[in-house]
Amino acid sequence: MFMLELPEAFTLANQINDSLNGKRITRVVAAHTPHKFAWFYGDPQRYPDLLVGKRVERAEGYGGFVEIKAELAIILVGDGVGLRFHDKNEKPPQKHQLFIAFEDSSSLTATVQMYGGLWCFTEGELDNPYYTVAREKPSPLSAGFDRDYFKTMISSAEVQKLSVKAFLATGQRIPGLGNGVLQDILYHARIHPRRKIIAVAESDREALYRSIKGTLAEMTDRGGRDTEKDLFGHPGGYKTKMSKNTVGRICSLCGGTIQKEIYLGGSVYYCNGCQS
Repeated sequence: MFMLELPEAFTLANQINDSLNGKRITRVVAAHTPHKFAWFYGDPQRYPDLLVGKRVERAEGYGGFVEIKAELAIILVGDGVGLRFHDKNEKPPQKHQLFIAFEDSSSLTATVQMYGGLWCFTEGELDNPYYTVAREKPSPLSAGFDRDYFKTMISSAEVQKLSVKAFLATGQRIPGLGNGVLQDILYHARIHPRRKIIAVAESDREALYRSIKGTLAEMTDRGGRDTEKDLFGHPGGYKTKMSKNTVGRICSLCGGTIQKEIYLGGSVYYCNGCQS
């Protein structure tokens, strides 16, 4: 599945700005390949009316969303959607849920693997709580996500009985921080995903804060994780420490073994020596 989390959303937005800025849209095909878990805004057959003739102005990453502005129209893609750019000499895939052609014969396709949203709407029209929260809450990549902000979050009485995984990766507390980026964040902080917030000491809370900021910044600076693909189909440059690529290997720091187990509806990866 395409896991569009904060580093990948920012990477895709930057690549779109570099590759698509100013391009005029000449053709749009939505819902070409039927997919019961591809979610659209309104009638996808209206997407050509909204987009054809518009020029791409900018893209932004908000949490796990990529927002593409084409004059007064917005194209929004969320987790589970793979975005690919195709130059004029590259043939787009036959199966896709959204196809956008430009006047220079290049194109953009969006493909849903398991589930994902591809929303097209007039600016200000979409009322989606996840999108709204992602736009409003401070990103860990910003100065607004400071120690005081994090301390308020982790000190809240309502989260003390949650595991660290549940605290970080559920409830939209930190939009764009999902089960994928969670693994290395906890590894760098030396915290087991099952540990309860109430049992996280003050020193470990500081380590967790620094890991959130530092790990996500490094993932973003390196163009996303190596478990995900960028706009051109290339793996990200950040080498994951805890992922499907490393399970079963020996931890270079302590000699422990990297474990995998199912927890809270998804896989968690951790070092059985470093993380407690």
